[in-house]
Amino acid sequence: MTLPATDGIAERLQALLAYDSSSPLIFSSGLFLFLFAGFLLLYSALRRATMARIVYVILFSLYFYYKSSGIYFLLLVFAATSDFLIARALARTERRGIRRALVALSVAVNLGMLGYFKYTNFLVEIANQMFGPGFLQFQNIFLPVGISFFVFQSMSYTIDVYRRQLQPLTNWLEYLFYLSFFPQLVAGPIVRARDFIPQIRRNPVVTRTMFGTGVFLILTGLFKKAIISDYISLNFVDRIFDEPLLYSGFECLAGIYAYALQIYCDFSGYSDMAIGIALLLGFHFPKNFDAPYKSATITEFWRRWHISLSSWLRDYLYISLGGNRKGRVRTYVNLLLTMLLGGLWHGAAVRFILWGGLHGAALALHKIWMATVPGAKADGSQMHRLSRIGGILLTFNLVCFGWLMFRAESMQTVSLMLHQIFHNFNAPMIPQVVAGYAGVFALIATGYLLHFLPARVDAAAQRVVTCAPLALQVLLAAAMIWCVMQIKSSDIQPFIYFQF
Repeated sequence: MTLPATDGIAERLQALLAYDSSSPLIFSSGLFLFLFAGFLLLYSALRRATMARIVYVILFSLYFYYKSSGIYFLLLVFAATSDFLIARALARTERRGIRRALVALSVAVNLGMLGYFKYTNFLVEIANQMFGPGFLQFQNIFLPVGISFFVFQSMSYTIDVYRRQLQPLTNWLEYLFYLSFFPQLVAGPIVRARDFIPQIRRNPVVTRTMFGTGVFLILTGLFKKAIISDYISLNFVDRIFDEPLLYSGFECLAGIYAYALQIYCDFSGYSDMAIGIALLLGFHFPKNFDAPYKSATITEFWRRWHISLSSWLRDYLYISLGGNRKGRVRTYVNLLLTMLLGGLWHGAAVRFILWGGLHGAALALHKIWMATVPGAKADGSQMHRLSRIGGILLTFNLVCFGWLMFRAESMQTVSLMLHQIFHNFNAPMIPQVVAGYAGVFALIATGYLLHFLPARVDAAAQRVVTCAPLALQVLLAAAMIWCVMQIKSSDIQPFIYFQF
């Protein structure tokens, strides 16, 4: 006869090992914090056993991805195997034609995977709209979490090997380690092989500064995601975008500004936690966000927002198209094409293409501005204080208009929200709306205030946490977790960029 306690343990173990699409494993969940604490214990013991440590991290990473995407973790293994073998073949031949064919094969395999899982549903829908319902019968395809990130990361490896900027790995496990490393696996940052691979075989040394910085980044990321982003999303943004006609123009406009903060806190919060977790494991990731809403020009914005993606698009797409080497007109066309494809990377929908086109056109116009105005610089550093404030306001509102298309479920939602803003603003209702959503507007104000604080304030706060005694760091972590528990909803809120 099975004891009830034994049944309970078996059920919990089964739940721990089984994939649940409604409950992905994310950094801000209690389950991940529990598992990561256990993972660290054995990881520390394997610090000097290089291959055992590599295998251990790979297994945990694949488990982490399995808990996010189920059986599709095999897709990650396939991508790692394919590009590892192609890179090895590139190293064995000097014939230009064969090398081109091999790198083209890598791009075709990676983009083929991405295209099938990400764009098939979109293309089938377009075909059915053009030729009538039922023209193509196709089952809805599940989009594996983070496929865009590990596909881009793997492509950059083979392209770098083709360009002779990187020597290929000779050990498949090391490449699988690079591609599957769980902190950045499902939502970036997109880590370049030449930056990460040299760190794999080093004995992981975590200095006091690295540990303190890691703790600070994890706590700030948790605050951004679980407190600011999730709260304003559930209690304000989602309501506005779901039924814009039920709200005044002011509420619609506030919803757009709130979403701008939500997506920043959500995505930069994930990046902060990913970078912090990597530091606790002895690895260094590049910075992915640098207070983007402080930007005075659209070019500066893309140097501060999702830095790993914008630099990837520049190095592997914009430059491959010719960059600025083929005249001004071609430069503007290349910018537009790069951002259109960047928009398409984010999602298979017309609104994402329009979002990318908006940013591409804005970047081209700014390029024209710099070419015609003496002394104009990409980051607006030549601007006087008042001009820079004006530039920040203009850039921020342009970006927010883009976020409207990015967040809306359809272009009809975009049209309805703009109609409310321009034809039903209802300014007399502003005090009542702010009072009714006091908690939401307080968090929005707090989020933007922290965002626009001088960089030296953020650096000072980081130094305080980094240099604090371990007991105080534990106390801060406990306080943050308590705050998250007080404000969180009953449902897990996945990171926005999991869908990309």
